[in-house]
Amino acid sequence: MLSLFLSSLAQAAKSPKVTKTVYLEVEIGGKKEGRIHIGLFGNDVNKTAENFLHLCLCDQGIGTQGKPLCYKGSPFHRIIPGFMIQGGDFTHQSGVGGESIYGRHFDDENFKVEHEVGVISMANAGPNTNGSQFFITVAATNWLNGHHVVFGRVVKGMDVVKKIEKVGSSSGTPSKKVVIVDTGLVE
Repeated sequence: MLSLFLSSLAQAAKSPKVTKTVYLEVEIGGKKEGRIHIGLFGNDVNKTAENFLHLCLCDQGIGTQGKPLCYKGSPFHRIIPGFMIQGGDFTHQSGVGGESIYGRHFDDENFKVEHEVGVISMANAGPNTNGSQFFITVAATNWLNGHHVVFGRVVKGMDVVKKIEKVGSSSGTPSKKVVIVDTGLVE
């Protein structure tokens, strides 16, 4: 019993502190399904967390590609059951675009936090190519450690993530349109 308690304490000590929480309100096939609350690890990966925060707040104006720097109205375009759900391409809506609040891309901050179920991480096209695309894991994905920056975790709404996962496919193409219809800061 003591070893279980000590193990839980050790895990809690390793878990990064949530500094701010944002939400993504989601529709699947035109039907509102609820909110995903994401706790951001601002102390561990400040630049990455700030990028996501401001893309949720939609307060950075127009980006270099002529589109608002904002997740509202963008889809979860790639959904692979047993792996992850991916979104954040607000410039092309397809997975080929996106942009950070710092410009097209920004560098990987660090890989301190590891991938486990329910974390949110930056999608990229290789080292130092972070933009706005992100994914939420629905399974343990340790092979992603050292390649994608984890910057937060789902603190509420994993049931919504699971609903999104259900409309995915092995190719990643969703069977229904999944859209982020609203975003913001959880006060």
